[in-house]
Amino acid sequence: MRPPAVSLRWKIALTVMAVSCAVAAVLGVLVHNAVARQTVGQVRKEARANLDTALDLFEYGTSREGLNSLLDPPELPAELRRLARSGRRGTMVGSYGGRSVMWAAAPADGQVMAAWRPYGTVHRSLDDFDTAILGSAVLAAATVALAGLFLAHRISRRLGTTAAVARRITAGDLDARVGGGPDQGLGGGAAGQDEVAAVAAALDSVAGSLQSRLQAEQRFTADVAHELRTPLTGILASAELLPEGRPKEMINDRLRALRRLTEDLLEISRLDSGTERADLAAYDLGELVRRCVAATGLDTEVRVAADAVVETDQRRLDRILANLVINAHRHGRAPVVVTVDAASGPRPTIEVRDHGPGYPADLLHHGPQRFRTDVPGRGRGHGLGLTIAVGQSAVLDIDLRFTNAPDGGARTLLRLPQGAVVG
Repeated sequence: MRPPAVSLRWKIALTVMAVSCAVAAVLGVLVHNAVARQTVGQVRKEARANLDTALDLFEYGTSREGLNSLLDPPELPAELRRLARSGRRGTMVGSYGGRSVMWAAAPADGQVMAAWRPYGTVHRSLDDFDTAILGSAVLAAATVALAGLFLAHRISRRLGTTAAVARRITAGDLDARVGGGPDQGLGGGAAGQDEVAAVAAALDSVAGSLQSRLQAEQRFTADVAHELRTPLTGILASAELLPEGRPKEMINDRLRALRRLTEDLLEISRLDSGTERADLAAYDLGELVRRCVAATGLDTEVRVAADAVVETDQRRLDRILANLVINAHRHGRAPVVVTVDAASGPRPTIEVRDHGPGYPADLLHHGPQRFRTDVPGRGRGHGLGLTIAVGQSAVLDIDLRFTNAPDGGARTLLRLPQGAVVG
């Protein structure tokens, strides 16, 4: 089982917090060791000074009262006692009278002279100092973590906005832009442009370039179709003057195919321009679908599971269904079935189904692409019929989906808008 994904903002925040804690721990250990060495060293220095004074007084036979010094005290640590008896001096932490003390010992005329200084306050001071270091480290780590989380949130939000715009562009909204420019960098101003702002600017540049090229291609397609329309009309009229026979039939057949292609290109150009508007009216959905399918002249079964009165554009819906039915007969296999179901959910549905090899994986993944029909088993054509169906569906706000049936065959589902049913 894969672990749950962690967002970028939390990765940055946790990384900053981990680094802050590590730095705070290292600094805390270094400061603790430095302070401990200084504090313990001071106590050792005082204990040694007391020992020197006690030795001097012992040598002259003077009273050592008030110096915290003893001869051969039983509480002296055994290791320090052995060190003094060997003729050397030393210090060690031990206890005296139930209290923690710092012992200093040295040989004195065959005996051991020991002096001590209270050490309990040093323990308490170091504990208090460690507590202060820990509290400061936690506070600093929390502050840095919050600052890192805020910074990560800003970066993540800007990256999320850029990703959302990229998805809109992928879906076909070439007007989408991240916007903002260099002043959105974390440093502010043109000099403060960061990598996220650079990515956003690059995405806007790509979208603008893509939009310009697509618009140029659309204008070219529309211009070519318009320029072809007039001479084609003249050629068709001239072809009618040819003598009857097989050559005339072949010429007229090819000219009519070229004329249909020209009309399809003009229709795609109008759809690409985004100026098309639906002319809505109320229709009985089942009867409307029957008329649309019958107008194709192809052997297609129409099933009405549940009927309803809907508000739609008859001409555009007829264009969608005609293209889907013709595509099913041309590239699929019989039987071709069109099913109307206005009670399957909040949106009336129309299904066009054939029993051929089904839609290719590229079409299912990327959608119909004009002039892309060279798929084995799906016949040949210009690839404009499904493209027009998608464009007209967008005008009618119809959800058009291309799938393959589990038992084989291409399956196209049209889901009309929720407000299409007339109550």
